[in-house]
Amino acid sequence: MSGQKISVVETFLSIQGESTHAGRLCFFIRLAGCNLNCHYCDTAYAKKTSDGSEYEIEPLVELALNSGVKLVEVTGGEPLHQSKTPELCDKLLQAGLEVLIETNGSLPISTLPTGVKKILDCKTPSSGMSEYNLYENYPFLSPHDEIKFVISDRNDYDFSLDVIARYNLQQCTPNLLFSPGWNSITPETLAAWMIADKTPARLQLQMHKIIWGPDKVGV
Repeated sequence: MSGQKISVVETFLSIQGESTHAGRLCFFIRLAGCNLNCHYCDTAYAKKTSDGSEYEIEPLVELALNSGVKLVEVTGGEPLHQSKTPELCDKLLQAGLEVLIETNGSLPISTLPTGVKKILDCKTPSSGMSEYNLYENYPFLSPHDEIKFVISDRNDYDFSLDVIARYNLQQCTPNLLFSPGWNSITPETLAAWMIADKTPARLQLQMHKIIWGPDKVGV
């Protein structure tokens, strides 16, 4: 792939299904390639860089502007797997857009422009990838950023509470999100644990899967 281009799997306008921005209209830029192999991955079609098509950055910015909405999310795959992603985010910000990026938490976020709102995954044990969490990222988080934990069982839940306490994450950002793994644990079960423990996190459901089902892409 050319060093001047970025590999893109798809772009689309939809409803933001996750994060504190859930329910908002959002233009998505899904980049190709990922450095992890999570057991519950729901975007396997974006795993390889070769799964995408090459784009210059400026046409991607134009697509976002022409979508007619001000919120854009750069996602993947793993968007930071591509070296041009920080530049893409910077150009989107310069165009006056509100920019989110969803990243798996295994690669440095320090390269991103400060205006980008980062949604950082903390990989739990059920993902099979928890050893790749780059905890050195946490000091680079701002209050507008978010940390997401996908909870598939009690072990994931306890692991997440331990990470929150160990790294004092409430001081990094107030936006700590617990998301029940699809078909792994019921929202009711996770909610009961959170209520019992007065967990310092927000329960998050995957709104797009509730609306369109778990297998539909481009939403």
